[in-house]
Amino acid sequence: MKQITSLLVALTITLGLNAQVVIDRTKAPQPGPAPKISIGKAEKFILENGLKVIVVENHKLPKVSFQLTIDMDPVLEGDKVGYSEMAGNLISAGTTNKSKSTIDEEIDFIGATLSTYSNGIFAASLTKHQDKLLSLVSDMLLNPAFPVEELEKQKNQTLSELKSAKTNPNAIISRVGSALKNGKNHPYGEIQTKAHVESITIEDCKNFYNTYFRPNIAYLVIVGDITTDGAKDLANKYFGKWEKAEVPQHKYDQPIADWSTRVAFVNKPGAVQSVISITYPIDLKPGSEDELTAKVANAILGGGVFSGRLMQNLREDKAFTYGARSSIRSGRLVGSFNASASVRNEVTDSAVHEFMYELNKMANEKVTEEELALVKNNMNGTFALSLENAQTIARFALNIERYNLPADYYEKYLERLAAITIDDIQKVAKKYVKPENAIILVVGNKDECANKLAKFAASKKVELFDFQANAITEKPAKKIPQGLTGNQVMEDYLMAITNETTMKGVLKKYKKLKSMTTIASAKVDQMGQTFTIQMTSKSKSPDKSFVELKIVEMGMVVEKTVYNKGKGISTNMQTGKKELEGEDLEKGKLQAMLDKNVKLKELGYSLKLIGIEEFNEQDVYKLAVTSKQGDIKYEYFDVNSKLKVFSTASDKSPTGEEVMSSQELKDYKEVNGMLHPHKMIMVSGSQEIEFNVSKIETNVKIDDNEFKLD
Repeated sequence: MKQITSLLVALTITLGLNAQVVIDRTKAPQPGPAPKISIGKAEKFILENGLKVIVVENHKLPKVSFQLTIDMDPVLEGDKVGYSEMAGNLISAGTTNKSKSTIDEEIDFIGATLSTYSNGIFAASLTKHQDKLLSLVSDMLLNPAFPVEELEKQKNQTLSELKSAKTNPNAIISRVGSALKNGKNHPYGEIQTKAHVESITIEDCKNFYNTYFRPNIAYLVIVGDITTDGAKDLANKYFGKWEKAEVPQHKYDQPIADWSTRVAFVNKPGAVQSVISITYPIDLKPGSEDELTAKVANAILGGGVFSGRLMQNLREDKAFTYGARSSIRSGRLVGSFNASASVRNEVTDSAVHEFMYELNKMANEKVTEEELALVKNNMNGTFALSLENAQTIARFALNIERYNLPADYYEKYLERLAAITIDDIQKVAKKYVKPENAIILVVGNKDECANKLAKFAASKKVELFDFQANAITEKPAKKIPQGLTGNQVMEDYLMAITNETTMKGVLKKYKKLKSMTTIASAKVDQMGQTFTIQMTSKSKSPDKSFVELKIVEMGMVVEKTVYNKGKGISTNMQTGKKELEGEDLEKGKLQAMLDKNVKLKELGYSLKLIGIEEFNEQDVYKLAVTSKQGDIKYEYFDVNSKLKVFSTASDKSPTGEEVMSSQELKDYKEVNGMLHPHKMIMVSGSQEIEFNVSKIETNVKIDDNEFKLD
């Protein structure tokens, strides 16, 4: 599985004054008086069709950008979750006048940027190309073609992403967390499924566009090397014919954390880490009186500043994680609180304890003057730097209009920040930091972590959920047949794949196995393009092997590992060429051993039968396979067929990061008297790739030159 880890990392890369003043660093610098802020003025006007235009002049560079924002209410998508996003993407997929390829070529020719999404369009270019750019934007906005073939591409890509999300703990925690805190019948809590994607039609996309893309609920923000008079001429020329219409408004119930502390768990079999998210909805709107103070309070708790309490506790003091952070976010419909970290299985409950300790401390005790001063200084500097970007000024102007803020809201930002006191922080923390109403959501290995978390729930129970945020009723554990051991499960598997009834027959068949060649391929989507990855594996018992991963369309080898008589090399696009050592060399040796499964005891492995679980709606035996070095790999065998169907282990990426790797084995077929899987679904971290085997050969002569180490 290490090969797939390296492959996915490599693909992403391919495709894709020394101060003389002595400072006392033990004390946070005291903030000075809030400076007066002069923010560039934004000019505003409205077209006859209701389009509101905001212009921010900036003549430093000959560039201009156009941000069109549809100020619509969030839409509850029901049984077609995701159709609004697809509709937004399809606006740039061709017009009644030009194909997508023609538009892309014209955009590239002028060196412009253009993207569309469910609530708007962004475009930017050199000022001299602004007319050409806006003619394309106007054509897309007024004459979208909505080609069916482009929708099918969108759907296929979404289905691929959805499939990968099932194995990505961060994606799982985002999906399930949103549903639990907001409810599935709220726009912020809907969960997309395969059925939703498949049901989306081109008419759904057209209806969304025709209903919501109207000038009377839209803003056009123009920033850059342009005058207000010039902007008026362009806006009227390219957007004046856009027809206004009545747009439906939507009202939704406010999600409320009306529960006592809950513990929710999503099982990820074999995981060596848990992803923790402590979350709940809050009533915090953009521009509200509490918003800035809440941001300061969160920065002290864990809002990305390294000095945050969560980081100092869980990383620096306890060494539970690389990073622990929190957020307090405002929202048009509802805001949210979240605190999160990824930790080792064995410290999951201890990490949750520390999270709850820090949340209770934040809500019930005053922060220190030093903490407040440090955060204020940091926010002062960040705000000052942001003003150098004209897009920031435009965003400020848009926010003032959208959320009905005072005209001087941002000019007085630093004054309001400087005025925040310790008492203000405590008042806001009590209001928004509420561990007593939290959902403690964990994605991890249920067998190792779940029961230890029950003590944090008000009910003293852990609620189990699946990938779709559906509640699961835990079934009673199935009993292992009396006398069945891990060694017996492995022997049953070996007899099943060799079509033998005794281990004597198995050993005889493996003794005849001298070489094996496997060729498999997979389709991988990267940066909007589809590539074919070919994996070629050759082994010549007892001491030669190589595995090669290649991008077929480019004729490019991503990674190649060769082992030959106790030595080996690995060539990787990221790390270059290196000799195999230690664990990597041992893996090369095992790759060359075609009979390793019948020599596990001899190689120092121990097998422990953990129990019977359910995998893909079938009962499977779970085995812990432990090497002599103590590394554990979990393997799952179908109770009925005895075949291996899944395996999972912790692995190292080329950068040294620990990631979860898994392999699902399907479609067993007989080759020269033995069964081999012809479909392998490999997952590393958040990446999934499905290999389909096109060729397996056994006992065919392989030239020794194929295993050269040079």
